[in-house]
Amino acid sequence: MKECEDNKRNEILAGYDELLQSFIEKSCTILGNNLTGIYLHGSAVMGCFLSGVSDIDLIVVVKREIPDAIKRQYLEMVVSLNEKAPSKGIELSVVAESVCRPFIYPTPFELHFSIAHLEWYRSEPEGYIAKMKGTDKDLAAHFTIIYHRGKTLYGKEIAEVFSEVSREDYFDSIWNDIKDAKEDIMAQPVYVILNLCRVLAYGRDSLVLSKKEGGEWGLANVSAKYTGLISGALAEYQSGVPMQLDGHGQLAEEYTGYMLERIQEDAGKPSD
Repeated sequence: MKECEDNKRNEILAGYDELLQSFIEKSCTILGNNLTGIYLHGSAVMGCFLSGVSDIDLIVVVKREIPDAIKRQYLEMVVSLNEKAPSKGIELSVVAESVCRPFIYPTPFELHFSIAHLEWYRSEPEGYIAKMKGTDKDLAAHFTIIYHRGKTLYGKEIAEVFSEVSREDYFDSIWNDIKDAKEDIMAQPVYVILNLCRVLAYGRDSLVLSKKEGGEWGLANVSAKYTGLISGALAEYQSGVPMQLDGHGQLAEEYTGYMLERIQEDAGKPSD
């Protein structure tokens, strides 16, 4: 599996080699000796990147706080390169080295960008920069992927920069992502169905999985009653063929309840 994963990752990186190389070079120019390293995580390092549904996930680590003027320059660079990215774009967080080792949770960040915030930045760059700083529980999940399966694109090696995230912090991070599954299932069925599988896989077997791997684990480990739902979510995630929930909404809602109960039982998460 590891060799196959590495081959897929290399193919993915080759497809966006020019974009990533430009990102590295421009990051070095703008951040200078404040740049500790650039790290790739997400589907691109887990062998399941699809240009139509995946983004390029990056963590940029710096030594010290970045002035607002440099943040503006950096974001202009990111927005420009984002035009050459896959349809879901570049998603990145800039964090200080001091929060990575030892790991701090919830994790402070210096700056964040994704296409979800693109129009906000374009219409109000100063306000965006002033407000886009705080803490983000999702970073515990991102750091875990980096620590176990990530790739160093530039700078210090992963083991020099990141410490392992505790089971408690990682689980809280991924639980936070699926705790509202009952409300989200109809609007985001693929995301919710596969995410529930990978969270249960971690709670039960301590596995750090992608959404695709989570779905595959679910087919082998979740009640056969929900095989159709999981198979449909996997099919859409991998091929873009939309899954049909027409007539199966009740089953999908039942699935979320079933999975949340299993997650709470197996991981010792108290019921809300």
